[in-house]
Amino acid sequence: MIQSKKSKFGISSLSLAISFALTGTVISSQAFAEDEDIAKKENVEKIAVVGSRAAPRSIGDSPVPIDIISSDDLKKNGSTDMIDMLVTSVPSFNSRAQPISDAATLVRPVNLRGLPSDSTLILVNGKRRHRASVIAFQGGGINDGAQGPDISVIPGVALKQVEVLRDGAAAQYGSDAIAGVMNFVLKDASEGGSITVSQGEYYEGDGAATTIDGNIGLPLTDDGFINLSAQYKTADATSRSVQRPDAAAIAAAGNTSIQDPAQTWGNPEINDDFTVFVNSGFDINDNTHLYAFGNVSSRKATGGFYYRNPQDRSLVYSTINPNDPDDPDDDTRELLVGAINGDQSTCGVISAEVPNVLNTPEYQAMVADPNCFSMNQIRPGGYTPQFTGKIEDMSFFAGVKGESGEWMYDVSAGTGSNKASFGLKNSLNPSMGLDTPTDFDTGSYEQVETTVNIDFSRFVTIGSLEDISFATGFEWREESFEIGQGDEASWIAGPYADQGFNIGSHGFKGFGPESAGKNDRSNIGVYTDIEAYLTEDLLLGFALRYENFSTFGDTLNYKLTAQYVATDELSFRASHSTGFRAPTVGQENVVNTQTSIVNGDLIQTFTAPPTNPLSAFYGGEVLNPEESVSYAAGFVYQYDNLFLTVDYYNIEVTGRIAQSSQISVEASDYDALRAAGVEFPELISAVTFYTNDFDTTTQGVDIVGTYMTEMLSGDAKFSLAYGWTDTIVDKFDPETTDAGKVRRLEDGIPAHRATLTWGQSWDDLSMSVRGNVFGEYYATHADDTSAAGSEMADAAVTIDLEVSYAVLDNLTVSVGANNIFDQEAQKLKDGTLGALGAVYYESGPFDYNGGFYYGRVNYRF
Repeated sequence: MIQSKKSKFGISSLSLAISFALTGTVISSQAFAEDEDIAKKENVEKIAVVGSRAAPRSIGDSPVPIDIISSDDLKKNGSTDMIDMLVTSVPSFNSRAQPISDAATLVRPVNLRGLPSDSTLILVNGKRRHRASVIAFQGGGINDGAQGPDISVIPGVALKQVEVLRDGAAAQYGSDAIAGVMNFVLKDASEGGSITVSQGEYYEGDGAATTIDGNIGLPLTDDGFINLSAQYKTADATSRSVQRPDAAAIAAAGNTSIQDPAQTWGNPEINDDFTVFVNSGFDINDNTHLYAFGNVSSRKATGGFYYRNPQDRSLVYSTINPNDPDDPDDDTRELLVGAINGDQSTCGVISAEVPNVLNTPEYQAMVADPNCFSMNQIRPGGYTPQFTGKIEDMSFFAGVKGESGEWMYDVSAGTGSNKASFGLKNSLNPSMGLDTPTDFDTGSYEQVETTVNIDFSRFVTIGSLEDISFATGFEWREESFEIGQGDEASWIAGPYADQGFNIGSHGFKGFGPESAGKNDRSNIGVYTDIEAYLTEDLLLGFALRYENFSTFGDTLNYKLTAQYVATDELSFRASHSTGFRAPTVGQENVVNTQTSIVNGDLIQTFTAPPTNPLSAFYGGEVLNPEESVSYAAGFVYQYDNLFLTVDYYNIEVTGRIAQSSQISVEASDYDALRAAGVEFPELISAVTFYTNDFDTTTQGVDIVGTYMTEMLSGDAKFSLAYGWTDTIVDKFDPETTDAGKVRRLEDGIPAHRATLTWGQSWDDLSMSVRGNVFGEYYATHADDTSAAGSEMADAAVTIDLEVSYAVLDNLTVSVGANNIFDQEAQKLKDGTLGALGAVYYESGPFDYNGGFYYGRVNYRF
């Protein structure tokens, strides 16, 4: 193995080379060993350097707040989804289910410290992880329009640990680090391994999930290793639905084609979800080390959409006041009837304001006329499209690091891609009339990123100050976002578009040739990082980073950190930084058509680039980077077996990038829009686009504590993670952001979140009990932000329990349950309960499916 000289801190220069790398690495001790029995016997502190390029140090001595979550801690959860594992471990990390949310159903968005998922930089082995191709068009307020990485693709079995830097770090690591940094460290053992089989389902008897995962470490001669991890998962769909009142009324009137329930609220069905991660390293000589890692992953998902009522879904089944569209007081609804010869007047007028239009003489006469048709003839009971998607993800990084004289270096290059292929089942292209297909390939999104890093570091002495850590480096990055064309039937304007029938596959219009294409961007970054002890008790750090983007120019950001050791038990820390987040290439160029709920009604919303003629007409402009200013201060207290950190943070973001609210396309604008190049504006109900239209201030307090003791003839460990988060929208443009969206930004996640965990272990038996506290939050149903469909939801507590028994030295059996007492999610308030076929608000902070029980068998070798 590499041998190198020691600094005055007793740290090898190779370790410093790693810590000085652009993105940093966490140096872990046996306290993080997969075998907890070994960890108990070692009194070793958790050591970390993430967030700092200076010498590795205890996380209690870090000038910024850091959480280190071991592989074993991640396993104590019934879910094998990385997002669910982290929600119970990090105080200000939140996520929610996305039952009916277009592409966000496939890649669930998350948020750290009250900011969207693309404000947290994700690293794997200290290298930047590519973002997902999926954009959360209906991301629950905070994440509306966010495009962050897909961390659910990372399996727990592949991880040695996860480090979470809860501090603004754009000046150190570049764009996307306004909220903080999460580093996923892959296992690096050269021997041993494990196989685990998990099975569970919800108390309701649905959502059965099976997971099989394995890990093996192999030697690469005597000087290296290859560590392989694989996981395969399947999960059945869930349903927490009731029959919609409108569907029930039509069925009661004699329509026998109505399904019960007509619309399903629940988790999507997951099939063929597999992922393989490889981590490897090799020592060329005492001073040079090669490394490489990567993954290949894929999964398929099928979820539900909104129900299309066969009598009042506009532009498919019906039309409102077609004879006098300029009269706002006349909302008479008629059946939308098409004419093969183009003359709709010969088909008569059929009122849709009847209990069952299929039984009316007017409808029977229309069906008998070979020139006339309605979509009721294909789907007489209405229909609920099913959204299908396939996510394919891959990455590969390789590099060399070592030392040459007084300098340490790390040179690496890597690429990553994420492709989402979309489809629809049980849908229609109404503009094609009765010749429409019902299943569609609607196209794809693909995100590709390539990164090159060159980093140097060393210790220098200036006057009486010794061992000043100095690091500098360079990063080049290129990213592209490509929209793949769907099949023609999914986007074509059929022969009946000019008769008022909706264009494209309904629910998710396919990407046509005008939308397909590839856009890219490159940027370079240069940084300098200095950190030194001015005295034995005072640590100061400074970071400066310059970046230049090919699309919008350059930015310069800085960060200051400080830590003061007051006593052996107490130290204080603080940081101040500026930051930025560049608009993603996807946000600048994405095109999408989806169905949204506004004031209880379904509308067809077109998402267009901000410079598109339709967007520009309603105020769209070229996007600029977000800018941020962060402050943080806190303290660390350590005494005997008690460890406690308390940190306050304040993050001001100006020009925040998000998806606008739905802006109605008015009839009075049709002529001007046609002149601007917009086709069929009368078939577009609303438009959204990305905009820098509001400023926010987010503040909060994170409290993390642990206490270990002997209790009940065994070893006990108590852990607390508490987070208070408060966001205020300081300024917004009422033309593009409505009051409902502002409320969701400010109150959409609980202001108070806490988990208290008691872990107890004996010789062969161990137990973990976790209480999860969720404070009040602003609950909304789907994407409806109207007061009628929203309210402040009550606080709630859920309890998780797991018991494990070592049957043999290398075989452990575990049983447990998440939400063991089946705490019910917030029900929709009176007047809206069941209105869209739902019972619970889908914007809740914990799983609305209820209690989930599971069993797991783990074999180690």
